[in-house]
Amino acid sequence: MAEKRDIVIIGGGPGGYLAAMRAAQLKKSVTLIDQDRVGGTCINYGCIPTKYLLHQTKVLKEVAGTKTLEGPVGEIRLNWKKVQEGRRSVVDKLVNGIVFLLEKEKVEIVKAPARLRADRSVVVRTPEGERVFEADKVIVATGSRAAGLPFLKADGRTVITSTEALELPEVPKSLLVIGAGAIGLEMGSIYRRLGTDVTVLEIMPQALPGADRESVTRLERVFKKQGLKIFTEMRIDEAVVEEGAVTLKGLCFKTKAPFEYRAEKALLSAGRKPNTADLFDGAPFLEMDRGFIKVGPSLETNVVGVYAIGDVIGGKLLAHKAYHDALVAADNAAGLPVRTVDYKALPMAVFTEPEFASVGLTQEEAVAKGIKVQVGVFPLQASGRALTMDAADGMIKVMADESDRVIGAHIVAPGASDMIPVLTMAVAKGMTLEELDSIIYIHPTLSEAIGEASLKAKNKALHILN
Repeated sequence: MAEKRDIVIIGGGPGGYLAAMRAAQLKKSVTLIDQDRVGGTCINYGCIPTKYLLHQTKVLKEVAGTKTLEGPVGEIRLNWKKVQEGRRSVVDKLVNGIVFLLEKEKVEIVKAPARLRADRSVVVRTPEGERVFEADKVIVATGSRAAGLPFLKADGRTVITSTEALELPEVPKSLLVIGAGAIGLEMGSIYRRLGTDVTVLEIMPQALPGADRESVTRLERVFKKQGLKIFTEMRIDEAVVEEGAVTLKGLCFKTKAPFEYRAEKALLSAGRKPNTADLFDGAPFLEMDRGFIKVGPSLETNVVGVYAIGDVIGGKLLAHKAYHDALVAADNAAGLPVRTVDYKALPMAVFTEPEFASVGLTQEEAVAKGIKVQVGVFPLQASGRALTMDAADGMIKVMADESDRVIGAHIVAPGASDMIPVLTMAVAKGMTLEELDSIIYIHPTLSEAIGEASLKAKNKALHILN
């Protein structure tokens, strides 16, 4: 016999569990279904454990690179076993906390594969038997997974995804990273700091494809100093996988010359694909584009009462986008006044060192739209705080349109992810350069450079030449 629910959510990742929390707070009966642990890829295998490893390896690198220390610094190393134990501890603490909150809100959590039917019912096959939920509304939040190449699939040992990269029992001597997006650069940075010979191959003309070109050029120079080898315009045509080694062969578009690289392991980080292959109980009935579910501004699909959020709808695959989607979809599914999504001011960040953070248009996008863009760049070489941190390799770039409204910003700096919210607010609220500069920034901080970059766009900077 079918069980009645106000809202059934398929997928327990960032968007799924937050949608469940929101719907439960709105006094709806909610069931959250996922065959994996609550928290999904982000908390269990992505965002959180990656940042833990980035922090641990950053501490190692900072100690080893500090010029004022004395003693046998070269003998300092990470205890990899303890690092892995710490990673698991942080993840478990967060997952347990989320489960506790969901249970307090009386959200039913079902751990099993779920299949969606066209009548908005959801069938779940548990070890105890089949359960069918008749839902007033359904929210699909099944997320995404690492995409392979036609001739190269992950085996979890020699060819790995970011999931296996987090759990390697030993640090490899060499690593080929396929794709210079956020995942590739973060993972590459982690293992380079541990002494691994890391080579990153990217088919597009720059690392972080689609990001602001000037900012990425600055970032690539820093990576080069760190020993991270990044090669762009590299098309991989062939892969040879042996026991304990991978060889990649292809053509460099820039030089028109063939290339061949060999390493102990290869990391697949060349994009992700949506988890929709096993979503339907029968033939697919939701409109899709290359596997991603199509939605309207309210995040409702072509089937009334069925919403989709996060990675599974495409666009920028970011956990905080999924969080935002979750609140919009849950409110709409609960019958509140209709909300819509607007990604104009959707920020992103890459947690390398320095970090890269961005919001709004890139300079290339602004020019392509015909905007007479005003650009202000403040280099960290002129930041007193950056100099005290030995972190002068970076910049803050602010852009405005003809009316002085801020339309985009890009940061290469330590803690860029913590600085970008001010600029996200500026883009979201249409603040002017003058308003952005009128904020009182604490001295000495890196954030002072935001005001200086705003002044520079009008040739009124105070701490660099105009």
